[in-house]
Amino acid sequence: MAGMLELVFSLSILMSMAFSSTAQSCKSYAFSSNKIFRACNDLPVLNSYLHWNYDSSSNKLQIAYRHAGITSSKWVAWAINPTSTSMAGSQALVAYQQNDGTMRAYTSPISSYQTSMQEGELSFDVSDLSATLANNELILFATISLSNTSTTVNQVWQDGPLSGNAPQIHLTSGSNVQSMGTLNLLSGESSSTGGSAKTTKRNIHGVLNAVSWGILMPIGVLIASCQSIAYIVGVAGWATGLKLGSESAGIQYDAHRTIGIFLFCLATLQVFALLLRPKADHKYRFYWNIYHHVVGYSVIILSITNIFKGFDILNPDEKWKNAYIGVIVALALNAVWLEGYTWYVVVKRKSSEAAVKMPRATNGSNGASGVGAPSCIFMEVRVRSDSFTGLS
Repeated sequence: MAGMLELVFSLSILMSMAFSSTAQSCKSYAFSSNKIFRACNDLPVLNSYLHWNYDSSSNKLQIAYRHAGITSSKWVAWAINPTSTSMAGSQALVAYQQNDGTMRAYTSPISSYQTSMQEGELSFDVSDLSATLANNELILFATISLSNTSTTVNQVWQDGPLSGNAPQIHLTSGSNVQSMGTLNLLSGESSSTGGSAKTTKRNIHGVLNAVSWGILMPIGVLIASCQSIAYIVGVAGWATGLKLGSESAGIQYDAHRTIGIFLFCLATLQVFALLLRPKADHKYRFYWNIYHHVVGYSVIILSITNIFKGFDILNPDEKWKNAYIGVIVALALNAVWLEGYTWYVVVKRKSSEAAVKMPRATNGSNGASGVGAPSCIFMEVRVRSDSFTGLS
């Protein structure tokens, strides 16, 4: 058991590292326009990257903000907030593709959280403002004349839906409320309210639950000992989820959270039900078996459903979802094969028992049952047959 737990946790750590390592890095990106930026930063949420050149003597900042996974039905924005790390007060650069296919890039001062991204002048000068959209990636270029001498700026980045050519309010949950922080233009160091630490916690939460509820629990249908390991690891994953929830005020994934709570309660009932399992020959064992199977399969169905909900939230590379689908399909095929084989064994055993009973009836009608030796054999076969049936 201890060795299996060590293997599970090692696998969890490796998968968590893989989630991070497969993410695209800004350092390997080459701009098609042959523009070169000396510094870049992988922003922690919204598939975003910032490239820049900073001239401390003139206090000019040349930026290229990249936002991947964007279609023509969305707008994107990158902003500097001169006063705080929040959205209100941000001086934004906004871009999107219009209905006629042309790109629009403009400046918009954000005065409140209910903004409609109206065009307006910023508190600092902006030049060379343009945008491109290709391969589902929008890139916003600009040169900014910073109004103060500080080399650390508060940055905000965002995306949201379009209605025609009009930007609409962005989501107020998840990554859309974590996309803000600070950036040191000289060192490249950055921090975020949604930061990399929280992203790591989310990955750990996802990996623990994917391994426990999503893989080990279904394997428990085939290997019973895996259920206990799945529950232990699953408790750790559930606890990390509660911790993340307490640290993310205003961010709600209602369906994922509700399924997780219900799943944990059912799994806990299933574990405690093992302590109350009647003996094989007890009159209530039949009903206990029905309860055990119904709750067990419900846990597995809810587990798999919630794993896919988690994929939608974490949004990892598609290959991770495909790999998980492959694991589930393989387990399902094995379960079907074993179920078919079990029924084959049961039917074959019943046929053998019926074949054993038929000669007894014939011998009894001829009076052979009174003979000592055959009678002893009959009793021995019956005892063995009853014992075998009782074990089932």
